[in-house]
Amino acid sequence: MARPQMLKLPEVLSEIEMSRAAFYRMRARGKAPKLIKLPNGQIRCRRGDLDAWWAKHEIAA
Repeated sequence: MARPQMLKLPEVLSEIEMSRAAFYRMRARGKAPKLIKLPNGQIRCRRGDLDAWWAKHEIAA
């Protein structure tokens, strides 16, 4: 079974077009995609978690 793709925080910020500060404010309110803290302290986001977050927050055009 293939490991899920893990995105670095700068990749997530680029994709959602948001500054780090705005992202952390959104995260503090519980509105950001789920993040994972690795044993080395780095932060990652699973591709599936980000895609699910996008789907949850889509607004019909």
